[in-house]
Amino acid sequence: MNDAPVQCRNAADQLVEAMQAKGTCACVGIDPVLQKLPDGCTGDPVHRIERFCMQVIDAVADHVPAVKVQSACFERYGSAGMAALERAVTHACDAGLIVLHDAKRGDIGISAEHYAAATFEHLGAQWITASPYLGRETIEPYLARGGVFVLVRTSNPGADDLQTQRLQDGRTIADATADMVRELGAAHIGVHGRSSVGAVVGATRPDEAAQFRERMPAAMLLVPGIGAQGGTLEACRVLCGDDGCGAIFPASRSVLYAFHGVEGDWQAAIAEAAARMASEAGAMAGLS
Repeated sequence: MNDAPVQCRNAADQLVEAMQAKGTCACVGIDPVLQKLPDGCTGDPVHRIERFCMQVIDAVADHVPAVKVQSACFERYGSAGMAALERAVTHACDAGLIVLHDAKRGDIGISAEHYAAATFEHLGAQWITASPYLGRETIEPYLARGGVFVLVRTSNPGADDLQTQRLQDGRTIADATADMVRELGAAHIGVHGRSSVGAVVGATRPDEAAQFRERMPAAMLLVPGIGAQGGTLEACRVLCGDDGCGAIFPASRSVLYAFHGVEGDWQAAIAEAAARMASEAGAMAGLS
């Protein structure tokens, strides 16, 4: 494997164009949990998870522009799980989907370089999520290879332990992180006006949405928390920006397990849930 950075098309341009083509800013989260899989997925755990993910990708590919794969759901099964992740990502890319690698990496220097090479050169994803706790050196190694969503204001309740703490200048830690995203992203804005240095801003904090959009006007935003966590699309409309392409909204449980309690074809139930989510998100953002 050649670890030298590979210059590629701006990741934000790729995502914007995929969103425009599908007419939606919805994304399906691939977070497989063995105990929740349909009865038809038989075999050893890794085989069951891989088969399920492949069929989910086939079910949603016509409806959404991207999938977000949760790396931990595969890593827990060791090398076999990682091989399954690689095959799932390849299958998603072959289906024309943008892949967001939800790995939340957070190291610097050569370690971050290794993580970047693993995600973009080996795995083949177009985006990765990363923790900024060690500063801008955590983010910079990814910038020559693809897009990075920096954790800024996350959707989990415990985020307030750190993200709302005040600095001497009056900003919160989340505010300072957003400002760093804006500064780093200025040199990575594509032809559609969006930066490949993006940010994670949770849908569970709609009262803060406008200020983060203002702090990071060009950043592509990944907005988790819709549905099961209590966030709503309409409350986060401001994050989409005037073009409707400034944010992407992942849905995991509401789509992946839409077949629970439903008679009939489980893959069709997933496709229907993805189509419904895509339609609602597209209408909200003005893309459909």
